[in-house]
Amino acid sequence: MGIYSDYLAQHLDAEQLGAERKRQLARISARRGRDVLAFAADVQSRHPVSIAYADILAFRDQLTGKSGHGIDVILETPGGAGEVVEDIVMMLRTKYASVGVIVPGIARSAGTIFAMGADEILMDASSALGPIDAQLQHQGRVTSAQVLLDSVKRIRDEAARTGVVNAADTLILQNVSPAELQLAEHAVAFARGLVTGWLVRHHLKGWTTNEATGQAVTDDDREARARAIAAELTDRAKWMTHSRPIKIDDLRHMGLAITDFSEDAELGDAIARYGALLPITFASGVYKMFETPTSQILREDPGAGGAAGQKAQAKAARLTIQCGQCGASVRIHAPFAKGLPVPPDAMPFPAANVARCPSCGHELHLAEARHQIEAQARQVIVTEA
Repeated sequence: MGIYSDYLAQHLDAEQLGAERKRQLARISARRGRDVLAFAADVQSRHPVSIAYADILAFRDQLTGKSGHGIDVILETPGGAGEVVEDIVMMLRTKYASVGVIVPGIARSAGTIFAMGADEILMDASSALGPIDAQLQHQGRVTSAQVLLDSVKRIRDEAARTGVVNAADTLILQNVSPAELQLAEHAVAFARGLVTGWLVRHHLKGWTTNEATGQAVTDDDREARARAIAAELTDRAKWMTHSRPIKIDDLRHMGLAITDFSEDAELGDAIARYGALLPITFASGVYKMFETPTSQILREDPGAGGAAGQKAQAKAARLTIQCGQCGASVRIHAPFAKGLPVPPDAMPFPAANVARCPSCGHELHLAEARHQIEAQARQVIVTEA
């Protein structure tokens, strides 16, 4: 049984989940010999999970009373405002001489900018950063600044070559103002400049010998490598999509020194366990959290309390799943009390969390579904022995 499956099988309540997360954070802190702070969001949530100005206060709060030479930030984020990342990294830099970023899962866009502000980046084979794709509002929608710039450049280049602008391209140009183009240019330049400066001052400061020539690395060498890394991370044409995963090998190929935390068995186990606890925590209604081994700030679904309270009055839940073997829809009755009748079109929830498809006999594993139902209802499914 894997770590994630094991935690699901334990049916931990909110208090137990919190205690176990903090136990793993304490292990990470002890192994690394430095403070640790988790800044994590449910990347699939419909709630405001992007890095935003409201996060600065919560981040600062969790740093209160902390002191030491270094800190590791455990980061899980879909991205957000690069300006907020700048504020947070500067906050860390005023307090700590050394900053590490640990990515158990995903840190996209502004999360990647955050990682570039660290002295050390820790990932494993399953971790991923993402392209730095500056976003801006255009016609009431969030769009890629680089895509907007590239589209206008393509149209202008084609017009210069042929002397003609077709109707579709004319419409695009009419809907892009000079101010929006300037904002897009500034957004891309801001991201590249921020990453370049941070890399030179922090991540690349330990780069002293050129791997290819064996010569001592100069300040100009660091500047050139930092610019190349920033350009590659912001190259929309290379990565194609906002969510494209950038893995350890990709980053090392760019010239970044990435620490593979899985090579340290104790550290790797603690990080993997904390990472496995995140989706279970998010399934309970939490969508963003700031956490240390001794404190936490959780942002939860505003309706979770009321909805959970209403669901707590329900006698049973009904689950419909699709068989992965034959595609049949299987209805399962999940009671929260003993003695409730099973509807004729459903089967009882199995005690061992494994049912069989009535059509083909294929095993249906329900441990994760059970945890999600119990977390949302704040009740325990009762199965017959």
